[in-house]
This record gives sequence, C-alpha cells and structure tokens, in this order.
Amino acid sequence: MMRSGLISERMGEEQGVIAAIVPDVSVVVPVRDEVESLPLLVEAIANSVSPSQLSYEIICVDDGSTDGSAQLLKELAQSRNDLKAVILRRNYGQSAAMAAGFNYAMGKAIVTLDADLQNDPADIPMLLAKLEEGYDLVSGWRQKRQDAALSRLLPSKIANWLIAKITGVKLHDYGCSLKAYRSELTADMNLYGELHRFLPALAFIEGARITEVPVRHHARRFGRSKYGIWRTFRVLMDLLTITFMKKFLTRPMHVFGLLGLTSIVAGVAIGIYLTFLKIAFGAMIGNRPLLILAVLLLVTGVQLFSFGLLAELLMRTYHESQGRPIYRVREVVANNVK
Repeated sequence: MMRSGLISERMGEEQGVIAAIVPDVSVVVPVRDEVESLPLLVEAIANSVSPSQLSYEIICVDDGSTDGSAQLLKELAQSRNDLKAVILRRNYGQSAAMAAGFNYAMGKAIVTLDADLQNDPADIPMLLAKLEEGYDLVSGWRQKRQDAALSRLLPSKIANWLIAKITGVKLHDYGCSLKAYRSELTADMNLYGELHRFLPALAFIEGARITEVPVRHHARRFGRSKYGIWRTFRVLMDLLTITFMKKFLTRPMHVFGLLGLTSIVAGVAIGIYLTFLKIAFGAMIGNRPLLILAVLLLVTGVQLFSFGLLAELLMRTYHESQGRPIYRVREVVANNVK
C-alpha cells in the first residue's frame, strides 16, 4: 500500500509539473529545404508572440530536408528554450509534417504557418485574439497574395471555389497555412494525403465554429516553392474523400446501398422485359446487348451492396475500437447547487 501511495503521489507531482508547463500557444511550422529562412522565421515568431505575455513554444517539423535545414534546426533547438525540432526520417509530405507538429504540440491553442517567410508571424496575435471570441478555427485569407498569377493564383482560385462549393465551408483561401486552432479540435482530426488543405472542412465535420481574417502575404525571399500545379490532381482526389466523409462518414450504407439497390432494380427490370419478349413473342435474346447490361447491372448492384456492408463494419470498428463517439460535445452546463 505504501509503494502504491508513493507511486500515486509521484504521478500526481509529475502531472502537476506537466500542467504547469503547458504553454498557451504552440506554433507549428512544417519545414522542407528552408535553411536560409529558418533563423529569421524563428526570431520573427518569438518577437510576435513574446509581447503578448503568453507562454509559447515553436515546433519546427523537418520533412526530409536535404539542404541542411535539419541540422540547423537541431542547433537552434539546443540554443533556445522556446524551440522544439522534430526531424522526420524522410519526406512524408506537408500533411504528415503538420500532423507530427499537432502530436507534439502541448499548447492550448495551435498556430500553423509556412517556413518560407511568406506568411507573416506578426499576424499571429490577431488570429489568437479572434480565437478568443469563441471560434474553434481562425483561417488566414491572403487578400494580396504575392505569387505567380498563372501557376499559383489561378489554380488556387479555382480550387478554393470548388472546395467551398462542395464542402459547404465558405472560405476564400483554403491554401493559406496561417491558421489558429483550439488544441482539442486538432486532437479530433487525422491527416492523410493532402488533407492539410481541407482542415477547415475536417473541422466543420467535427462541428467547429470557423471564421476567416485577412492576413499579410510576402513574396518568397529564398529558394523556390516545393509544391507545383501537379498537386492539383491529388487535391481533387482528397476532395472526393472529404465529400464522402462529410455526408456519409457514419452511414456509408446510405450511399453504397442506394447505388446497389438502384443497379439491382434496373437489372431486374431489364431481365423481366427480356423474359416477356422471349415468352410472348419467341424473340431471340441471347445475343442482345440488353441481356449483357442486365447481368452487369445485377453483378454491380450486388458488389455495391457488399461494399456498403463492409464500409459499415469498418466504420463501426473505427468508432468502437477507439471508443470514438459519433458526436462532439461543445460544453456541458449544469446547476449542481442543491
């Protein structure tokens, strides 16, 4: 009993220490080949947050850099108390780097921005102030974006319009990395593929309150962009995933079952029609394209129905194995005074 008591006491002390050092803000920065920008960026973030009297930490996640960024981050982290360097084993992509930053962040609020100095760290206090108004996610809007018109601005405008139209989350600039989140929101979101672009849509699925504020944007000072127009196709594929998650995450049978049932009914109807022709008029139906279509529709319908059942099982496994509820509670209000 004494040993158990000592362990419990020690755990309580450790939890108290952890609680005491939880920062107000975690600034997460995915990094890939930005060795020239890093010293200026870290200093700019510190100069932006320090005057607010908020405790903070900077988490830079190196995503397989080959220009010495990882080594520089290690050196900076050893010389500063406010910087944590997370070095990934190889290049996994911006979504994975951001997810790693979320996992290592301890702050009550989390701010993300790019490492290329195009996002202005001086806008961080404004985003945090907006977050304090009761929002769960505050997204930056680069109204005066300093990028190439044809290769960056035009595809971005098209993508933003399409994403807003399909997801129902009306933002002007999904691609802006400068965003502020409540930490409990990021804990509910898992990132894969290019889903970092769809964080507002993922947050909307979780029931978050979202707003957008204009932020500054600067021309790139060092190097070149690591992401080109080729990424558009992957974004479109992820958009389909987000659309499905938004509408059918907890009821996949509603989409697969409906499609399967429609296909089966159409196949049966064509089969009945061909059977009528055969019996009533003695028509030859063995070489008719409609017979092939009927069989194809029946087989496809059964497959879609099977997909729906499998998706239902996977959905239930996903939620039940993790004890993950299908709802999110914003707050609980109760009068406990007797």
